Amino acid sequence: MTEEERAVIEYRLGRAREALEEAEVLFDTGHVNAYVSHMYYACFYAVSALLLTKNISASKHSQVRALLHREFVKPGIVSPEMGQHFDRLFRSRQKGDYIDFVQFRAEDVAGWLEQTRSFVVHIEALVRQRMGGAGDIGAT
Repeated sequence: MTEEERAVIEYRLGRAREALEEAEVLFDTGHVNAYVSHMYYACFYAVSALLLTKNISASKHSQVRALLHREFVKPGIVSPEMGQHFDRLFRSRQKGDYIDFVQFRAEDVAGWLEQTRSFVVHIEALVRQRMGGAGDIGAT
């Protein structure tokens, strides 16, 4: 793996952690739709970094989702539950961003933050393992 590839992976992992932190702030300030969107992006950036460890990239969000399932969920590297969490965030972000009058209720989505945090930590650990180093796992 080149230094440039490592730099892109590290950048995406940093963006994942940043989006996770932002999601928490957004929830605490009542911006629930943006909270859902940022949780999705936290997972999206983490998965994008993981795919790069296999020299795979995708131009569409739906491709990233499909590749996560094909390359990591189906072989048993990522649990089906984590795959389902990413799917739920993918669908929810699309609804919240593109469908008029969709408003998520805080009580319905509050628990998603811990699932998202666990997802990002797990994916980052896989990335570190594939890159051959321990690194900064779970720094949120």
